Amino acid sequence: MEAKYSQKIAEKLNLTLKQIHNVNGLNAEGATIPFMARYRKEATGNLDEVAIGQIVEQINYFNELDKRKETVLKTIDGLGKLTPELKQRIEDCYDATELEDIYLPYKPKRKTKATQAIEKGLEPLAKQLFEQGSEDPSVAAAPFLNEQVKDAKEALQGARDIIAEWISEHEQARNKVRQLFTETAVLSSKVLTSKKEEEEAQKYRDYFEFSEPLANSPSHRILAIRRGEKEGYLIMDLNIDKQTAIDELDRIFIKSSNAQGSEVKKAVEDSFDRLLKPSIENEFRLLSKNKADEEAINVFTENLRQLLLASPLGSKRVLALDPGFRTGCKLVCLDAQGNFLFNTTIYPHPPQHEWQKSEQELKYLVNRYDIEAIGIGNGTAGRETEQLVRGIDFGKPVSIFQVNESGASIYSASEVAREEFPDQDVTVRGAVSIGRRLLDPLSELVKIDPKSIGVGQYQHDVNQTKLKDALDRVVESAVNYVGVDVNTASRHLLVYVSGLSTTLAKNIVEYRAKNGPFKSREELKKVSMMGPKTFEQCAGFLRIPGAANPLDNSSVHPESYFVVEQMSKDLQASSEQLIQQADLRKKINRKQYISESVGEFTIDDILKELEKPGRDPRAPIEEFRFDDTIKSIEDVRPGMTVPGIVTNITNFGVFVDIGVKQDGLVHISQLSNTYISDPTQVVKLQQQVTVTVTEVDVARKRISLSMKEHSKGSSEKRSGERKPGAAQKSQPKKSEPLNPFQAKLMELKKKFKD
Repeated sequence: MEAKYSQKIAEKLNLTLKQIHNVNGLNAEGATIPFMARYRKEATGNLDEVAIGQIVEQINYFNELDKRKETVLKTIDGLGKLTPELKQRIEDCYDATELEDIYLPYKPKRKTKATQAIEKGLEPLAKQLFEQGSEDPSVAAAPFLNEQVKDAKEALQGARDIIAEWISEHEQARNKVRQLFTETAVLSSKVLTSKKEEEEAQKYRDYFEFSEPLANSPSHRILAIRRGEKEGYLIMDLNIDKQTAIDELDRIFIKSSNAQGSEVKKAVEDSFDRLLKPSIENEFRLLSKNKADEEAINVFTENLRQLLLASPLGSKRVLALDPGFRTGCKLVCLDAQGNFLFNTTIYPHPPQHEWQKSEQELKYLVNRYDIEAIGIGNGTAGRETEQLVRGIDFGKPVSIFQVNESGASIYSASEVAREEFPDQDVTVRGAVSIGRRLLDPLSELVKIDPKSIGVGQYQHDVNQTKLKDALDRVVESAVNYVGVDVNTASRHLLVYVSGLSTTLAKNIVEYRAKNGPFKSREELKKVSMMGPKTFEQCAGFLRIPGAANPLDNSSVHPESYFVVEQMSKDLQASSEQLIQQADLRKKINRKQYISESVGEFTIDDILKELEKPGRDPRAPIEEFRFDDTIKSIEDVRPGMTVPGIVTNITNFGVFVDIGVKQDGLVHISQLSNTYISDPTQVVKLQQQVTVTVTEVDVARKRISLSMKEHSKGSSEKRSGERKPGAAQKSQPKKSEPLNPFQAKLMELKKKFKD
């Protein structure tokens, strides 16, 4: 990447040139974002994953811009029209839209009205009219009449077509229309009359006659209208006031009020209607779509991050139930590592009503397999099955949890599930997935396409490539934040570890199967295709519990082991003693170990890790119980205060499961006693909350909830949460980066102001 781009990125992201340069260098060497954020803090200036990700995105943007410049320069040069001034302007361009505007007059075109008129020899007439001299237009047109151009009217029309195209390609004209769209565009939608009465159209009835300023339109509304348009129920439009636009364009192009000036005026209006307005409208349709996509993707990735980092039960023996009525409840027993032990089916519910027999079977299995916890899927018959389990005296403490089973059916029919359990049917695989989600949500959820987990907002309407990239990044971030036990992790989990490819993840599993558990991080170097660079990227995120060197079960990178060894030597102690004895660690003079190769941030991280090596950063799991008095939506009444679990977070509010098979909605206005712009300021996914029922619509299966009376505790609980990749306290506070749409609007406004 060229140095001039580094300056632009630094200015845009409010960072130093050194930070941009160092991240660019590390990125070029193949360093992953988690690795840079965790183990190259001195180089990045202690930037978090979000900031590093933004730098990498900008680097990619400018690299793509450079490729486009090469194409543009080559094309214009091939036409023989590349002047030194034009070349310099293209090379100095930093904006993709501006580059396309510069290129537009030279861009190869399909056949247009203007090109047809040029072929008829009317370009000189167009140039003459554009100058707006005093000669009568009909007289000026006379020399251009021929076999192809029969009369002056046809000649003038052709000349106006050429002028209209010139106007549509004129940078100042395009920017003026962009300014009007930026400041005044109105988003509107109408229902297709022929579809108005259709049942499917009713979900879009709020948009049958709708309009609002585009700048005020939230992402979910833009995506909803676009979906309605795609499905054929709505017509979407972006509009600005035509007369205002024509007046502005006239100021640019009309030099005279004479007859030739009138011809140009006609061309201006034609250009706006036929070329300029549709072109800029398409730009803003794309800009608004990109903005809406980005916001929806951000909602999805944040929800996914929270779900992946949900509290694990840990190494406990589990009995998992996938509930059902007619087909029964599929039951599996798993050991503390999630290995499959046994499965059966019980039929406690209608039509079989084998309640007592089911109780006896459950008691027997809890005793036989020394079960410590029971996980129950939260789908059909979930509440009824929970009632059965909670009514049993197992003779010992057994924790009971409802488990979100979204996507379990997708997993059970997947190639991954068939590979893991070739001899079991989909129902058994689904129950295993529920049990393993309870043990470790992260390890199990990485096997499922994130779009199937059910925590998104219009995820099928957004750019699928961008969505996949964003979701992959958040899974990678979560996996590396927690760390991975290399001796128990599946290849599906290992593939998200920094630096590991699908092939290398498979090689690690195969090496483990052939040679037994890894005894040290150093042994990883024996795995096929594990080169020095890959080892550098992955080693710090892989854990080996019980290793001879306790640092192998910590986030201290092997490249920094010598620092701990020196600390131990200086204190005349072993690494084990350093970890075990807090008084010993207090004697460490941190400044003594700072050098050119080991900076202050690295020393701080090492000392923190020595306090609790290998500690799981996720919060401990808490048991939860729904209100026993409500089982269905018919039991819910306005005014009730009930416990619930947050199941999905959107820009417009939060969905909460209160145990009646139909999630209720807490609108953003009902989340807090004070104004909030983002629901994540108040709640997190899977959070246990208390809500008040405000409205129930049984026919439409809608429940409206409020958290206003209960928001204080939720807010306090939320504020104490530490996110992976969140900005560290030592990092200077920076303004929040703008999304691409906002940034584009700001650039345009600045350009117009200047």
